[in-house]
Parts: sequence; C-alpha cells; structure tokens
Amino acid sequence: MRPIIRLFFRTLRLGLAPFMLISEKLTRGSALERSPAQQAEVDAETARLALYQFSTCPFCIKVRKRMHQLNLNIEQRDTQHNATHRQALEQGGGRVKVPCLLITHDDGHEEWMYESDTINAYLQERFSHAA
Repeated sequence: MRPIIRLFFRTLRLGLAPFMLISEKLTRGSALERSPAQQAEVDAETARLALYQFSTCPFCIKVRKRMHQLNLNIEQRDTQHNATHRQALEQGGGRVKVPCLLITHDDGHEEWMYESDTINAYLQERFSHAA
C-alpha cells in the first residue's frame, strides 16, 4: 500500500509542478529598485548567502518570491536533484529540510537558517532598504 501512496503523490507533484512554477512567476510582484551602487553593495552581501531548495516546494517558492521582491541575487542550490548540495545541507545544517539559507559570516562561521518565515523575516530586515 505504501508504494501506491508514494506513486500517487509523486505523480500529483509532477502534474502540479508546471502550474506551481508558472504561478510563482506570475505572482511574485515587482523587484525593489536601487541605485547601481546600492545594488552592487547588496550583491556583495548576498554573495555570502546560499539558498538550499527544491524547485516546486511551496515554502521555497515563498522565499524565492521574497528574494525577487527584494532584488537579491542569492545562489540557489537544488537539493532535490544535486546529491552534493543535499549532502552539504545534511552535514552542515544537520538535516535535509528546505528551504534553508546558509549564511557565511565575515569570520567564516556558517549559520544554517531553516523555515521560510524566518528566512523571509531575515531577508526583509537586512535588505529592504530602498534607494
């Protein structure tokens, strides 16, 4: 019975995936505008961030929408299709759960932040200043 249930949900996810991705693009809103100098500063700060995510995870979509709205260029690491990223998430963060934001501090210390609401609050607080 368990394999049938897994097959059902896998098929459901595959069928809904295109609609979820299209919906993400249509509903993400407009990006925050900054001066080129301010955007360069933000890009330098986001170079130390990486988002571990699945492309069709609703909570990951929520974080990617916020990244778009705040005009953030954060590296996205797909842990569903990339075993190296999945292993790094498990070893560094302690569990394979997405979304997870990896924050590398100036001193080299790594912070692994889970939960979409926590990540969005962090991004909003740190990067919401407009031009």
